[in-house]
Amino acid sequence: MARGDWRRLDESDVRVRPGKGTRPRSKLRPEHADAVPAMVVGVDRGRWTCAVDSDPGQLVTAMRARELGRTPVVVGDRIGLVGDTSGRPDTLARIVRVADRSSVLRRTADDTDPFERVVVANAELLVIVSALADPQPRRGFIDRCLVAAYAGGLEPLLCLTKSDLAPAEPLVAAYAELDLPVVVTRSDVDPAPLRERLANRVSALIGHSGVGKSTLVNRLVPDANRAVGVVSGVGKGRHTSTQAVALALPEGGWAVDTPGIRSFGLAHITPDDIVAAFPDMKAMAEECPSGCGHLGVPEDPDCTLDSLVESGEASAGRLSSLRRLLESRGKLEEYE
Repeated sequence: MARGDWRRLDESDVRVRPGKGTRPRSKLRPEHADAVPAMVVGVDRGRWTCAVDSDPGQLVTAMRARELGRTPVVVGDRIGLVGDTSGRPDTLARIVRVADRSSVLRRTADDTDPFERVVVANAELLVIVSALADPQPRRGFIDRCLVAAYAGGLEPLLCLTKSDLAPAEPLVAAYAELDLPVVVTRSDVDPAPLRERLANRVSALIGHSGVGKSTLVNRLVPDANRAVGVVSGVGKGRHTSTQAVALALPEGGWAVDTPGIRSFGLAHITPDDIVAAFPDMKAMAEECPSGCGHLGVPEDPDCTLDSLVESGEASAGRLSSLRRLLESRGKLEEYE
């Protein structure tokens, strides 16, 4: 430029580099069509242990991709992985996709806590483990677990342990009207009936501390202790009993060992959620007044469910069992 030509310059001759805040951002995200399908088998402090579908024995450590934001990812979730999925030490993949859940086992800390905690996703079966003695069975806890199973879309199964210490018949009779499958076990006998029910399914085991759940898990998965150690390896020494862990069954399928639970809040569950699990009563319950808790007299004097017993369409025992579950939903202290 010759001397003096600068006098002829105007704003159109100036190139302005846009700042980061003014650059247009695309809303498009990668489709990750090549993502490897897997299942989450362990979670600990921002790291997820995942079993690849093509080889369940291949465990991959992964982190959540940035585009997922704060999307919750729990044990049992079906996911898509990209990056290094070899499972070799010191490698890290990314979780880029979380599939819709077919079922959820949820709980709250208590019945006033609005924050739901998803314990396990996509389990087909909830195995409620209760000892017949030492400690004594807690029917209230069993009832609340049943409520959580019905509301979450899981099939419940009652597993009674320590049958060498007390008879199972009285407790079995208490749940006869609910058509609840029951398996009775003892520590010195292989739990073959339970093993058959869990084969080729994803099942979650839940129970109070001391009921024999760990003994069952060790029977079902002979190398359970080693497997838990491998899954929790990313936790850098955290005690594994505080985390849910999915263990591969020799017969196929997964057993999710949940930590011993002291309380099982149901603040997220409504009476209608429970009644919906009873097909023979659901339609009639829809005729109840708005806000009906289906507890009958005196709490809900206009509840229409009593008419099912009067007409012979349901037994008094079955309705009584349903109402016991409904009552357990609001009485955490009494039913734990």
